[in-house]
Amino acid sequence: MSAQHKIPEDIKTTVNKALAYYPQLKDTKIEFRFKKNIKKSTMQARPTFGSFFKSRKNRHYVILISEKFKIADKEFLTRHIPNDIFIGWIGHELGHIMDYQNRNKLNLIWFGLKYLFSQNHIVEAERAADSFAVAHGMEDYILKTKDFILNNADITQSYKDRIKKYYLSPEEIMHLVEERDAN
Repeated sequence: MSAQHKIPEDIKTTVNKALAYYPQLKDTKIEFRFKKNIKKSTMQARPTFGSFFKSRKNRHYVILISEKFKIADKEFLTRHIPNDIFIGWIGHELGHIMDYQNRNKLNLIWFGLKYLFSQNHIVEAERAADSFAVAHGMEDYILKTKDFILNNADITQSYKDRIKKYYLSPEEIMHLVEERDAN
């Protein structure tokens, strides 16, 4: 989508499909990088340390993508999940970047601290990222991702419970779509 985006070749097509829903990120520096393991999640978006104290328009971001994720006792390569599910996950992470761009330096620091120490803030942050994705028309991908997780017999109940606790439910997503389309 842009020279500002650094994307591994094997996921470039799917990442660009997600980025197309966020034209305002066209000039935002974002690196998509695989990481061996990310605790408690499959992907993680954040400002790079070096740009953390820069102005909003000069910040750089990284979206870390776990190379593997575990379903029950089996490990799967993230690169091999269905495209629509991957696009939904990336769309959610891009929602985080949209949220971060609205924050000044002090607010971003406070946000990070609350995310580390407050369960309620995690809920607020994850629901906000889902809401940004839905506001940008990605509800079909977000719903497919939720369906993939919540209705997959091989995914552990503890992971499903985490998704239910922190993220928008399919019903809440549909309500946001109705509200968006009514305006």
